[in-house]
Amino acid sequence: MSLAYDLYDPDGYVAGPPHELYARLRREQPVAWQDIPGEPGCWMVLRHADVVRVARDPQTFSAAIGGVMLEDLPPESLAMMQDMLLAMDPPRHLAYRRNVSPEFTPKVMGRLEGRIREICRTIMADAADRDVDFVHDVCAKLPSQVVGELMGIPREDWGRIHRWSEMNSGGQDPDNQQSGYAAADAAMSATVDMAMYAIELAGKRRAEPAEDLTTLMLSVELDGEPMTDVKFGSFFVQLVTAGNDTTRTMLSSGLHALLRHPDQLAELRADHSLIPGAVEEILRWANPLHYFRRTATCDTELSGQAIAAGDKVAMIYTSANRDETVFVRPQEFDIHRDPNPHLSFGTGEHFCLGVHLARLEGRVFFEELLDHFPTIELTGEPQRQRSNLNNTLKRLPVRLGTR
Repeated sequence: MSLAYDLYDPDGYVAGPPHELYARLRREQPVAWQDIPGEPGCWMVLRHADVVRVARDPQTFSAAIGGVMLEDLPPESLAMMQDMLLAMDPPRHLAYRRNVSPEFTPKVMGRLEGRIREICRTIMADAADRDVDFVHDVCAKLPSQVVGELMGIPREDWGRIHRWSEMNSGGQDPDNQQSGYAAADAAMSATVDMAMYAIELAGKRRAEPAEDLTTLMLSVELDGEPMTDVKFGSFFVQLVTAGNDTTRTMLSSGLHALLRHPDQLAELRADHSLIPGAVEEILRWANPLHYFRRTATCDTELSGQAIAAGDKVAMIYTSANRDETVFVRPQEFDIHRDPNPHLSFGTGEHFCLGVHLARLEGRVFFEELLDHFPTIELTGEPQRQRSNLNNTLKRLPVRLGTR
């Protein structure tokens, strides 16, 4: 049965996620069918437990068969996505991830703290005592520089890499569509541009190796064969896009939430030891991605709803993170929330590879932000991105005051 409302239309997310609708559906229709214009629809999975089940059962719910977007991709686009970690199934996923994961352990990421703090201080010095768009003038600069340095991307290319990553995930928004890309192929055009850049970078690194993640990845095997430049391009697109967009969203949405809860902002100013817990609550409250898709490999069921082999299934993190059966007062923002089993980093074998880097960036960023600026004031109306995928602000006008 089709829904009488639309969870697909990107316009429905401009004012914010439909949390009241999600809450009603969790009670009445927790696995809800959603039509998609021009192609097969999708089952929207709204309860925390069901999202966990889908994520942890890749044999039944495949990331690779149809990719992770709601829309069915053309064969060449799907093939590119299937060379990304986020769209691999076992055993391929585990074999590939094993090659990369040692570079993302807490110990290795911890070595970056000094450099991340230095980057934060430079960004904040530039933004002090003036009106800024916090999303792009402040938050976007940190992950762009961190990922740029990790991958060995030349500094002069950081800007266009960041722009491609925004286009990759934000093509539904008219501000991105007006940047030289048609609406229908915005994301794919940016993906191809970024992958072509990565292939060129791979050629340079094969000729002149360096101490960076690009050189490391070019030395590993995928599917029992040496990494090709084309497959490296797919890895590059995923890592750069995820590293840029999700961190930018975490930081900007985090400040927005704290400005809406000034008592909790004051607590963080007084006690920085609360910041790691606040980062987790920010991630629950404003998870960067609304969903990822899977495809059923066989007939199955979720919460009593029959699902046929080949059906699309979307894990709606924005709903699961406010499930009343898991979280006390889920519609309240609470930096003291403990436990906080949010699903913003996913769960199971696809648990976010960069989780330790994201948490480190979040902690250091908010420590430096609160130390640098005793006053932070909104100077205009925040604006959200038009997207059914990205749960993000595209503008947050603020003034960051040093006195």
